[in-house]
Amino acid sequence: MQDEPVNFTMVLFGANSDLAARKLYPSFYQLARWGHLSGAYRIIAVGRGDLSHEAFRTQVREKILLFSPGTIDDEEHFASFCLRLFYVQVDLEKIEDYHSLQREIMHVSGEPGLCSHLLFYLSTPPALAPVIVRNLREAGLGGKNMECGGWRKIVVEKPYGTDLHSARELNTEIGSAFSEEQIFRIDHYLGKETVQNILVFRFSNGIFEPLWNRNHIARVDITIAENFGIRDRGAFYDQTGLLRDIVQNHGLQLLASVAMEPPVDLSADAVRDEKAKVLRSIRRITSRTIEQSVVIGQYDGYRSERHVAADSRTETFAAVNFFVDNWRWKGVPFLIRAGKNLAETVTEIVITFACPPQNFFGPAESCSYTANQVILRIQPEETIAIRFGAKRPGESVITDPVYMKFDYRGSFSQPGMTPYHRLLLDALDGDQMNFIRQDSVEYSWAIIDAIRDALSGRVPDSYSVGSWGPPTDLQG
Repeated sequence: MQDEPVNFTMVLFGANSDLAARKLYPSFYQLARWGHLSGAYRIIAVGRGDLSHEAFRTQVREKILLFSPGTIDDEEHFASFCLRLFYVQVDLEKIEDYHSLQREIMHVSGEPGLCSHLLFYLSTPPALAPVIVRNLREAGLGGKNMECGGWRKIVVEKPYGTDLHSARELNTEIGSAFSEEQIFRIDHYLGKETVQNILVFRFSNGIFEPLWNRNHIARVDITIAENFGIRDRGAFYDQTGLLRDIVQNHGLQLLASVAMEPPVDLSADAVRDEKAKVLRSIRRITSRTIEQSVVIGQYDGYRSERHVAADSRTETFAAVNFFVDNWRWKGVPFLIRAGKNLAETVTEIVITFACPPQNFFGPAESCSYTANQVILRIQPEETIAIRFGAKRPGESVITDPVYMKFDYRGSFSQPGMTPYHRLLLDALDGDQMNFIRQDSVEYSWAIIDAIRDALSGRVPDSYSVGSWGPPTDLQG
């Protein structure tokens, strides 16, 4: 992180979005409260409605109290924060409104940097991103229009397109106004402490790295499960599905973090180079291998959700067996299992090691019961556990699995930042390591497009709400 935060203006498109209310406003207030922001900054929110600055500030307060109770811990400090909030009414389709926005950005006095360091945040539906970027460029606000010096950056929320073709089109549009080093494609999973710790766990511990390969690891299981359904997202979800909503981004990014090679250094490009190599190495699933590689499901009652088609074939569960065809991982299955309305909400990565060549303490098949595992729990608990076999007390030599566990909350008194705290600071600082580069976006979409093509016309298996989804006995 930079030693001295610079003055900046953040322009937030989507002033009334759910993301802004639940994550962005509370995060920015807390960053200011903790002293992570400069003494002079502005947040200019853009929306369609007609609001005064004061009415908008009142609205922000109400949303923080609703979604993040307890966050406002100092009324005087919050009042000072509110003075940094502004609102501009913009019809996103009208170029003249962007000129009004430009005038608001440039209308500063006595606080250098506020008009020269600009962070644009798109908390809007994906279809609006090309429109916004095109008009920013035309209004002279793009990253390649540097009239008053400083820097320009743009943060784009997922999904980045709906397939490989649309992702490339989106990048071409954004690339016409911003260069790649100015573009921050956000996946909040990459801001989680436990996900960032995968890199530390892998490369700072000498006892694990020598074993982290096909000679010692039998399989890797990645689970991203939620015990709730689609809630009020029926219109979006029925056009998207689990593969595109979760596997294309969260799932494949976790896989890449586990499977990547050591980077040459901790620069953003070096780390993202290695993740991109993993995604590029993933074997494509075809119509010939789909039955052995993919299971899709749909929870009972999904078709009765609001804005969902009565004959919908959209998947709310997917289990995919991936193989990374490189020297380190050849032949090791990486199973990503994700779904809605499952038995519990949990995200974890389980690395299962190969059994010893000879089992002295029971039948050969008993090794699967006590096989060594490293279990990286991302949420809701933040833990790392190691499973190994130990003798059960008594006369007989019977092996049971036992665990050694590290818990973030129990081991560190200092609370970690939330993903949005971390990623907002990274974007302001220009550190792209925890953001997704365009080549990784394209590799991920190519993988998912191949699966969807191979699944064409397939009806998802039904599964009961509160179960672990349909059977997933996938073979390599």
